[in-house]
Amino acid sequence: MTLARKPKLLKARITHLEMHALPAHRVPLPLGPRVALMQVKTIPVSFYRYLYEQVGRAHHWALRRMNSDAELRDILDSPSTEIVVLYVEGAPAGFFELNLADLPASAEILYFGLTHDFQGRGLARFFLSEAIFAAWARNPKKVIIQTNTLDSPLALRLYQKMGFSPVAWSEEEVAPWL
Repeated sequence: MTLARKPKLLKARITHLEMHALPAHRVPLPLGPRVALMQVKTIPVSFYRYLYEQVGRAHHWALRRMNSDAELRDILDSPSTEIVVLYVEGAPAGFFELNLADLPASAEILYFGLTHDFQGRGLARFFLSEAIFAAWARNPKKVIIQTNTLDSPLALRLYQKMGFSPVAWSEEEVAPWL
């Protein structure tokens, strides 16, 4: 009998970032494709899992991966969770998830990303701007976000260009997606 080997854990250096003031301007919608943003009031668990995997698999997102459907349903139905889906030409292209549990102290952009098929099309700055303005609409004292060395190498630079500043670092071991 062969025992299955546990996958080697991946080390990730996490950068914790904060923004203390609403940006002066929104990033305009890119010209070209038809784009829609839709806040999802009651997202099916299966659709959330689809988006989470499509955006997060390459970056080994872990937080929501092991939740049971019931646990995930409780999180998604919480008044402190807000999810917005980006559609391009009718296809789901990404999502962001806000964690509003620490209001009024902070609003957190817990997840943000585009699916692989929609990366490199000039959508990230616009979509992140929308996430930032959605977070500030809840009147927090600050907006927080994290990125790590398993995320896109462009993420940290984008977050800083949009007005976030690093405030702390930590390390974590993450089980890879297989």
